[in-house]
Amino acid sequence: MNDLILRAENLYKSFDLEAGFFAKKGQLVYAVNDISFDLRRGETLGIVGESGCGKSTAARMLVRMYKPTSGRVLYYPCQDTVPPQNIFEYNKKALDEYRRKVKYVFQDPARSLNPRMSAFGVLTDAFRRSQQKPGKEELRALAEKTFLEVGLSARHLEKRPSEFSGGQRQRVSIARALIMNPELLICDEVVSALDVSIQGQILNLLQDLRASKNLSFIFITHDLKVAGWFCDKIAVMYRGVMVEEAPAATLFKNARHPYTKILFDGAQGKAQASNVEVKTTLTKETGCPFAHRCPHAKAECFAALPPLRDVAEGHRVRCELG
Repeated sequence: MNDLILRAENLYKSFDLEAGFFAKKGQLVYAVNDISFDLRRGETLGIVGESGCGKSTAARMLVRMYKPTSGRVLYYPCQDTVPPQNIFEYNKKALDEYRRKVKYVFQDPARSLNPRMSAFGVLTDAFRRSQQKPGKEELRALAEKTFLEVGLSARHLEKRPSEFSGGQRQRVSIARALIMNPELLICDEVVSALDVSIQGQILNLLQDLRASKNLSFIFITHDLKVAGWFCDKIAVMYRGVMVEEAPAATLFKNARHPYTKILFDGAQGKAQASNVEVKTTLTKETGCPFAHRCPHAKAECFAALPPLRDVAEGHRVRCELG
């Protein structure tokens, strides 16, 4: 069986800037700039950064919501006899199968769940487009089983999304992803809009599901403390660039990139982001995106974007000084 499940290689994504009548022709927003990582089966990768850093754009390319400007994403099937393939080369049948195995859970279930459908309809809608089409009784049993797995009562399957609380709606979203028996969940800020007590319940649920189903996760968040608790390793993004990646415990003890360091309160080891400012990148920068704010920047920091260098086992940093 393949140990790897997903590999992102040199992903770039730019968008045309639409800023009204006086917008300059051909002006681009650079959302993602050279993102690469490996994800293993059963592993959880956290992608951390402030709003506008490109973390959600990067995540959405992993399920082909966005097509990259350049780069590729390789999916590794369970069978090690089947070679990995770039998901952007999939035909419709292969893409449908991939999206059954890799599911996306959105930040706001109120917007991502169809308000006109019952919870049962939300959970089972994907089967209408799937090659796997269980019978009525089997589908009902599967929906009830999945609802119970996320801590909801099967008797609430006929409720509409508006009849659930915020935390319950997020459980419905997770159930919708789980019902297809995926291998990987991409969770995009799934607890950020919830009360702290409910956040803990959802995180514990995801932790239990990871253990019971051997799921892999890509966990998008702006909260370093949450990422440190839930994730095996963490990648830090700043203005579209992955500036550091390390095992979670290593990152909290020995952050190397200057930007990562300002995300932490060194005295108490608490994550903070109050003094972090992230601006949209409108021009393609040739150097480190943090160089203009870095107190240690040298001439070479402005000349070229540093590569991600290995500084320890599993620890990479994109810094001339790291």
